[in-house]
This record gives sequence, C-alpha cells and structure tokens, in this order.
Amino acid sequence: MRVVIADPPAYTPYYDHDLAGALATAGAEVELVTSRFRFAELPAPNGYRRNELFYPLSSRAFRRSRLRVPVKALEHPLGMLKLARRPADVVHLQWLSSPQLDERLLRLRAPSVFTAHDLLPRRTASKLDLWRRLLARFDRVVVHSEHGRERLAELGVEAHVIPLPISASNVERRDDGRTLLFAGVIRPYKGLPDALEVVRRIEDARLLVAGDPSEPVEARGDRVEWRLGYLAQSELDRALGEGTVALFPYRPELDQSASLMQALGAGVPAVCYDVGGIAEPVRRFGAGRVVPAGDLDALTEAARELLDDPQALAGAREGARRARASLTWAASARAHLELYRELA
Repeated sequence: MRVVIADPPAYTPYYDHDLAGALATAGAEVELVTSRFRFAELPAPNGYRRNELFYPLSSRAFRRSRLRVPVKALEHPLGMLKLARRPADVVHLQWLSSPQLDERLLRLRAPSVFTAHDLLPRRTASKLDLWRRLLARFDRVVVHSEHGRERLAELGVEAHVIPLPISASNVERRDDGRTLLFAGVIRPYKGLPDALEVVRRIEDARLLVAGDPSEPVEARGDRVEWRLGYLAQSELDRALGEGTVALFPYRPELDQSASLMQALGAGVPAVCYDVGGIAEPVRRFGAGRVVPAGDLDALTEAARELLDDPQALAGAREGARRARASLTWAASARAHLELYRELA
C-alpha cells in the first residue's frame, strides 16, 4: 500500500517521522510530504521517503522575517497542486496550513484521511461552518481521544479514535524527589502561572520550566529554574530525568498533548486539569492525578500527594510505564493501516 503522509507546515515533524517509520515497518510504502523544519535537524527517514516540496523558499530564506508569511502564501497553492499529483493509495493530511484557502485548493485524487490534532485549530476555531465543510471533504477523520470524537460529533463529523502514541525514552533518572516539571512550548493556554503558584504553595518543592516561549516570559519566581529556548532532545531528556512529577495545568484549547506523552514515555507521572482529552491516558493507566479544570487548590494537593507519598508516586510511575507499554507506535500503525484498508 502506498501512503502519503502530508504535513505542509511541518507543525509536528517528530510525530510525522515516527508515524511514517512505524507504517513503513508495518509494510506500507510511505512518503512524507512536508516542508523544511526551521528549528532543528530532524532524524533521518527510517524506511520511508521525506519530500520537502512545500514552501521551498519561505522555509529556507526568511527565517523570522516578516516577508516569510506573504511568500509562504504565494507558495502554498503550488504545494497543494503537487500534493494532489503524488501517487498514492491513501493521502493522510496531518495539518491544513490555511483552512480558508485549502477549502478551495484541496483537490486530492486518492482517498483521504485527516487527523484533527487540535480538533479546531485556535486561529479558526470559531469558523464552525468552514470546518464542517473541510472535514466533510475527507473520507475518514482521526482524533486522539474520546473527547475529540464527541466534540466533532457535535459538528456532525464522525471521527475514529487512534490514541496519541508514546515514544519510550530511557532517560537518566536524576530527580531529587521534589521537582515539578513544566515542559514544552510555552503558550498562554498551558497555564504556566498556575504551575508557578503550585510551587509557591508547596514550600519544599522546586519547579523546572523547560521550553521555548511563544511570547515573552518573565523568568522570575522562588525555587524556579528556567531553561528557555528550543531545547535539543538531549536537553529535553535531561529535564525529564530531573522531573519527579510533570504539571499540565492547561486551559481548554487543544485535545491532546505531545508534552504529556513525552513525560509518560520517560516514566514521569503527570498531574493535569481535566480538559480536552489530556486526562484520558492519565486516568486510564493511573499515570498520575486528574483534577477539575481550573481548580488550583486541587492541582496543588494532587502534586503535594505525589511528592509526599512514596507509595502514591510509585503507583503513578507504574501507571506511566503501563501507558508507554500500551500506546506504542506499532499499535498506532496497525490502527492506521486498518483504517486505510477500508478506503484503498
């Protein structure tokens, strides 16, 4: 089976790499169609082909220049035309770069699948009719949680749940038993102020903030260590190795979190608000604690429990290990191929 995985803006390059590699290992002929990732060197393709046919100029020449966006807009129609011409039994889009344009430009010749990673991306989340029309263009829609399936059902869209996989990592465990971890790209909806307040309330805990801010961050706070910027994998692994418990005080905006899966993959249990689908793997595998959305008191007490109770912490760590043993890339590839065979 010939499968084209398409991520035009390279929003999730590591996810794309892992999915393409897992599909190839499972026997598919896979081409990943994307653009150059501007922030890091990606792993070499493992069994699949990577074709950076989108945005050949804007992704290379302009970096953070204001010219990058208008040049990208001019390049986009040509990229979509090239995508439509790729030989495939199934085309699986991960992201749509410009939903308003893509409603007109999306003209795929092969059966198609779309993964709604963010359900309704934040910039166009209010345009429900646009997303109804766009999602109806695909033969299948994939989400990562039951919450996502139910949310799209409200729009009249039938979605298939394939959980977000976990990449197991054998980080060197160096945590002191009192370190709360806040990791990943720092955006307003991720609730960094709540994490800072939790560590302020737990007097003998420390907070490690590791990630690239999407907007200016005031790096202050008692017992807080800041490692800001786009972290290499080795630096992320070092942070995961130092974390006792990871905090996810997210606001309702996205369905699932790659940062959560990285924490569980490293054996770090999580304390999270019950928003989107984020709570589902934590609750299902007992990989930490889930508290009501926005309940800062409950978030603090759940973090305190895991830091203070060795038995509770050991149980949550075992839950993280169960999660990464179950939510594998091999299992994800099998579920995707089963879906593709319904179309090919």
